[in-house]
Amino acid sequence: MPPAPTGVADYAAALLDGLRRHGRVDLDPSRCDVALYHLGNNHLHAGIYRRALERPGVAILHDAVLHHYLLGQLDEHSYIDEFVYNYGEWNRDLARDLWRDRRSSSADYRYYQYPMLRRIAERSLAVVVHNPAAAAMVQHHAPKARIVEIPHLFVPEVVPTHSILKYREGLALAPDTFVFGVFGYLRESKRLLQILEAFTESFCGADLQFCAGPPGPALLIAGEFTSSDLSRAAEPLLQSPHILRLPHLPPPDFLLATAAVDACINLRYPSAGETSGIVIRLMAAGKPVLLTDSAECSRFPADACIRIPPGPGERESLRQHMTLLSSMSDVVRAIGHRGASHIHTHHRVEAVSKQFWDLLCEFCI
Repeated sequence: MPPAPTGVADYAAALLDGLRRHGRVDLDPSRCDVALYHLGNNHLHAGIYRRALERPGVAILHDAVLHHYLLGQLDEHSYIDEFVYNYGEWNRDLARDLWRDRRSSSADYRYYQYPMLRRIAERSLAVVVHNPAAAAMVQHHAPKARIVEIPHLFVPEVVPTHSILKYREGLALAPDTFVFGVFGYLRESKRLLQILEAFTESFCGADLQFCAGPPGPALLIAGEFTSSDLSRAAEPLLQSPHILRLPHLPPPDFLLATAAVDACINLRYPSAGETSGIVIRLMAAGKPVLLTDSAECSRFPADACIRIPPGPGERESLRQHMTLLSSMSDVVRAIGHRGASHIHTHHRVEAVSKQFWDLLCEFCI
């Protein structure tokens, strides 16, 4: 739960409030009718993962790839045995190779191809996912598992206009500066280097100054690097005065920062079967979101977001769409309006918590 600095913690707190509108819900009860576990690909979930195996309940997979979590929790022997449990004895040599190469796991696509979900999927009473990609991963690992897709939730948030203007002023942003935002943990799979390269190619000269002159777009990057290699590689590109670098933000500042940007960039490749809470929040606020075209995002209407293809065309597509958004305010408003309408219709906490409540009640004695 908050103040743990994760999107899963924020989600858990919001869902807890929603569930309590329907009946009694306790945190970490010694006895309960049914337990609800929030799981992600993060060492912070180690205790919950163990408890979900020891005392099966309903598991929410916020990330459908748990490979990186297990790499950090197991020793070599246990990791190889767990890999074999998931994928068969004939893959033991592959498991050894993956263990040996684990330092590259954040960027190596092989680690995303093997989610290692079988144990939690088989043990749980039901597995809740947020998108079709995650559902397919669970189905592949545990064909008999009960899989329920429930949308990622959204809690309405209102930020006064004067607070937004004051926050932008504190960042030395002119009122008419178009601002792109990148939020959350900064890892290789969020394509930060590609975003920085596309931004500088589109709007900056060789000396990292704007070719077209002021005001020009700006790029705000808020979050902590999870890799020292990525941090070093990104450092030269972060030197432009029109790229604003912020650390991990506490909730009040995060709300202001997301309200202050005009569009959000949230690419995920390789993806881990997750639905980004940041995407949901920004779309709900009427901000266009540029995201990777994948099954994880297939529930979003095509005209309510901007889909960036992974692969060789990624950077050029990103560059073209950034140029389009920064120059056509009517396009920004139209995409933002359609995105907000979709989120407010399908993701409100009241409807999502009712779906969870009905599911949990199926298992109550």
